[in-house]
Amino acid sequence: MGKCCTDVCNERWKMNMASLKSVIRQGKQTRGDLRKIREAGKVPAVVYGYGTKNVSVKVDEIEFIKLIREVGRNGVIELGVGSKQIKVMVSDYQFDPLKNQITHIDFLAINMTEARTVEVPVHLIGEAPGAKEGGVVEQPLFNLEITATPDNIPEYIEVDISELNINDTLSVADVKISGDFTIENDGEEALVSVVAPTEEPTEEEIEAMEGESTTEEPEVVGESSEEEEKED
Repeated sequence: MGKCCTDVCNERWKMNMASLKSVIRQGKQTRGDLRKIREAGKVPAVVYGYGTKNVSVKVDEIEFIKLIREVGRNGVIELGVGSKQIKVMVSDYQFDPLKNQITHIDFLAINMTEARTVEVPVHLIGEAPGAKEGGVVEQPLFNLEITATPDNIPEYIEVDISELNINDTLSVADVKISGDFTIENDGEEALVSVVAPTEEPTEEEIEAMEGESTTEEPEVVGESSEEEEKED
């Protein structure tokens, strides 16, 4: 299967440090307390990790959504916690699809000099010549696992498919990077392919297949002998 080994990758960074304010939640809180926080448009959250103790906080949901759109899922956030400014990343968050609401966020305090392994989305750019000829673009890998310090994590990685013909494949090893990070995926893993279109069977082929599937009903064992006994 053919490969296209040109410069197929472009990384995008968004290292404009974004800020978010939080309010410390005092004491042990019940489910009712957490519900009231969410009803007020805030999201319960926890901050933990490098250089900090576990702290329960709450942040404004709308501000958080705006911020994630700005810096991306792996972006670095300067979180205000009391009188401190802590550099964090979103480790995890929970979303309630029924209420269309973020219900909890885990903020991980980070060391900016320590490398982390994260997943970064792959964006395909360009139009494959093979697709214009009727081929189908298949992308089995939508994210790449990379290792980098927080300030070198790209928001996404663009892969150019404008030279892919039918039966061409780009593997992870074909991705040329210029950023200061390492791709952890197996180099032989297929990233994107252009496969030949599947031909629809003709009416004659369909009839032939139906004919092959039609078989005579098998004779029930013992049926004829039982009828003979009845006649006797």
